Amino acid sequence: MWTESTLAVALTFALLLLALAIRARVSLLAARDRVALAERLAAARGRCLSLAAQELRGPGLALMAQAADVPLDPAGQAREGNQIEAVAQQLLRLADDLADFATEPCPRALHETPALLGPVIDAAVANVAAQLRPGSRHWKIEPELRALKVRADSRALEGALAALLRRAARHSRDGDVVALRHMLGSETVAIVVEDEGDGLPAQDLITESASAGPGLGVNASNGTRGLDLGLTLARSLAAAHGGEIRLESAPGIGARAWLTLPRSRLLDAA
Repeated sequence: MWTESTLAVALTFALLLLALAIRARVSLLAARDRVALAERLAAARGRCLSLAAQELRGPGLALMAQAADVPLDPAGQAREGNQIEAVAQQLLRLADDLADFATEPCPRALHETPALLGPVIDAAVANVAAQLRPGSRHWKIEPELRALKVRADSRALEGALAALLRRAARHSRDGDVVALRHMLGSETVAIVVEDEGDGLPAQDLITESASAGPGLGVNASNGTRGLDLGLTLARSLAAAHGGEIRLESAPGIGARAWLTLPRSRLLDAA
């Protein structure tokens, strides 16, 4: 038979459990509200960046057309036209970066599956090649790289590769070679993107600031092309896979980008 003291203890315990349940429910609802707010803010950010990209493309394309109509100077050179074209290309590059950055979800959730790198690379190359027209690059892809299979979100991996390929295309001239190969380490597997880069002056190479982190193999004193939001997106995608992106550049010679993933993500080759 229950005594009054036992009933009091039981009632107190029940009230405590009820209070904890209510508190947990309130915390859960607050967390859901924060997630929903973050998603709405991310969507609004994406819309704003997409609109900004569209606004930049108009002047960029107009300047490109204007550059083609500028007459040659007395020496038969197109210096003024080349300067206008350079500004137009900068606007179009920034528009591309803004469009890429606008598509990045926050937070990023990976949908990992076994992914053969051949189709992922082909999709990234096709994406970048379509943006280069009427220009082109010779894409030299190592057969062994195409045969590798990794555990990854193929769409996210394609996005990171496309950003690096787009960067390589910007560093090189029409008809230059952009090579893709792989490097295996004891703890990592890397996709390496190399471009010739002979068509760009040293001060115009994209370099990373010291704040981007050590070991990037670049010199921040050589100048910059701006925000390079596409590279920021690529780093985010690589980090979501537990990897990283490193850059190396040699003025007048070429540039190299490393997309490094944990070796544990490498599966049996196809």
